[in-house]
Amino acid sequence: MDQALDWARRAGSAGEVPVGAVLVRAGECLAAAGNAPIRQTDPTAHAEIGVLREAARRVGNYRLGGTTLYVTLEPCVMCLGALMLARIERLVYGASDPRFGALERLAPGQLGWVFNHHLAVTGGVRADPSRLLLQEFFAIRRGGGSMLDREGETGR
Repeated sequence: MDQALDWARRAGSAGEVPVGAVLVRAGECLAAAGNAPIRQTDPTAHAEIGVLREAARRVGNYRLGGTTLYVTLEPCVMCLGALMLARIERLVYGASDPRFGALERLAPGQLGWVFNHHLAVTGGVRADPSRLLLQEFFAIRRGGGSMLDREGETGR
């Protein structure tokens, strides 16, 4: 998760919403990325999607079984769908996203009614530093206003 936080910082420094992701298989980092929709002029360029694309190219297969994705923010619906289609085995995320997050609205055990793939989910890992990065980013972006009044708003 520390590497994902580093990628989130890089994204934030580049003017992107600070979200980072790292995909690991058997202790090896297959791919890492930060959010890039603005830089890539692509609304789908979330950190998770960037990691899936890079890893699939690297291993030569769109199926990425046996992998764990570490991401600093709870994935949105688009990213959750992509994780399921790629057959990611495990997802570990930091901060919850009450506005756009897809997982905490569905109990992880309920994903089976939508998908035929089981995804093990662990949330809240390094949630405080993940949340703090987002709060600082939006406080600066909005002219120094406090994000503490807008708990959970990510605007991804």
